[in-house]
Amino acid sequence: MKIRTRLTLLFTLITAMLLGIYSFSIYYSSKEAREKSFYSELQNEAIAKADLFFRSSLPEQEMHKLYKNNTRTLNEVQVAIYDINKQLIYHDDAKVDYVKETPQMLSQIFQKKRITFFLNNLQVIGMVYHYEGKSYAVTAAAYDQYGYEYLTHLLTISIISFFSILILIYLAGIFLSKKALSPLSEMVIQIKKITAGKLELRLKTTKEKDELNELAQNFNGMLERLENSFDSQKHFVSNISHELRTPLSAIITELELASEKDKSKEEYQETIQYALEDARNMVKLSNSLMDLAKASYDPNEISFSEIRLDEILLESYTKIIKENPGYKVSLNIEDSLEEHQLIIQGNEYLLQVAFNNLIDNACKYSPEHTCSIDVRTHSEVLKIRFTNMGNSIPQDNLSHIFKPFYRSETSRQEKGHGIGLFLTEKIILLHHAKITVISDHHETIFTVEFVIS
Repeated sequence: MKIRTRLTLLFTLITAMLLGIYSFSIYYSSKEAREKSFYSELQNEAIAKADLFFRSSLPEQEMHKLYKNNTRTLNEVQVAIYDINKQLIYHDDAKVDYVKETPQMLSQIFQKKRITFFLNNLQVIGMVYHYEGKSYAVTAAAYDQYGYEYLTHLLTISIISFFSILILIYLAGIFLSKKALSPLSEMVIQIKKITAGKLELRLKTTKEKDELNELAQNFNGMLERLENSFDSQKHFVSNISHELRTPLSAIITELELASEKDKSKEEYQETIQYALEDARNMVKLSNSLMDLAKASYDPNEISFSEIRLDEILLESYTKIIKENPGYKVSLNIEDSLEEHQLIIQGNEYLLQVAFNNLIDNACKYSPEHTCSIDVRTHSEVLKIRFTNMGNSIPQDNLSHIFKPFYRSETSRQEKGHGIGLFLTEKIILLHHAKITVISDHHETIFTVEFVIS
């Protein structure tokens, strides 16, 4: 069921409930008012008949004749009068006695002074009437024909109005829901035109501050992120293909040359060494890509725990020295640092990958293959500086240094794939930290800043 139809039906149902409650309240109030009003009329009629009987000189036969004449044109009130001994002293029509008063009923009237009740369709009132120091029980009964006709008419009008208004409300609901959701229908038409090849398309937005315009703006923002992601993915895949093609082509070329003619043992060993070196480069590249994939996970899916940064730095220091005996790395930690200042919430594996890249990068581009690591604190910020002496990075290249697969002219003389610093930045940002780089006067410094509590 469409939202428009569902909203219309829901709106109609709520209106029907409210209208039904309102109509029932009106009918019930009118019913109660009719009942009370007619009891009041019966009381007035009972008093008038009693006054006429006791205080006027009109004979009883004339009162009977008057009653019978009135019953021909309207529902006349039938009145009966009893004395204290429960003896009937007057009745409008004893032959057609509506109430048929019993001693128990008369006793109740004398005791309570006034009673009211229904007798089939008749309303009956019993009351005590006083005349010349004596008490009499007077009953009056009649059928409220006009009142019931009024209620029937009111009920008929209410039912007709109820269904008529519901039909009008339903039609109005269809019109209003169609008008209110027409922008949403236009959005659906526009969304159907957006495909993987047309991610540049956007939904139309207005200056209105309503929910639909907010939805369109957020949807456009999502499309913007998807388009950037697709473009990055295409660029990423293209660069990976290029990086993998180079060592594979070198391995194939070397093996083809080795298979074309007989060579000496030394020449075969040299060819194998070249192929192994290219294979190792491929392994490094694949490891970097795996680390990059892990760093690109949803942060909610990466496990974080309390870790000590000095221990991770020491592990990275040991690993780099072990794999590259020619590297010289020094680790200097400020003496005033307390243990809790070195503890953060993070992922040990990813941070070690980041530190390994920074240490390896510093040693690789230093003529003496040296890297100095300094750990200091300043204003609730833990700063880790990776410094190397050597050729400075041109200022034009510094703004691109963290881009994937980017390699400056000065770095092309060393082996690499342009993934390390891009991966490092992603890991640092994943830990809500910051990484910056300055390069001047033959000195390059990468600084990682962690906020400590």
